[in-house]
Amino acid sequence: MSGTPQRSSGPGRLLIAVYAVFALAASARAGVQIATKFDEAPVAYLLSAFAALVYIVATVAFARPGAAARGVALAAVTVELLGVLTVGTVTAFDPGDFPDDTVWSLYGRGYGFVPLVLPVLGLLWLRRTWSADRGVSESP
Repeated sequence: MSGTPQRSSGPGRLLIAVYAVFALAASARAGVQIATKFDEAPVAYLLSAFAALVYIVATVAFARPGAAARGVALAAVTVELLGVLTVGTVTAFDPGDFPDDTVWSLYGRGYGFVPLVLPVLGLLWLRRTWSADRGVSESP
């Protein structure tokens, strides 16, 4: 039996739950924004929809076992981190480009900066569970 936790066990369950909440919140936000005021800030609203898609993919990938799902989770979390850093920086230095907030605006300030912290935690958890995904046992 491996000493390395499975990706969806222990803290991984909490990580999956937070990703699921963000998937739902970002999807709902983007859906309402696109349906009711798309012409006001189309780029911001499409970025919120993209963030929602990234959160959905990450949620499913973290919940599924195996190396392939781990690779998808790694890609999703990396895209998420790059997105929140890019959008956060642009909105911090040139807020005029985004007349309305996205999930990732100002590094996720509207969500208590969780969008900035979440991908870092996701990457750390993927690193922690790497050998379990490969089927490699660690010595105790």
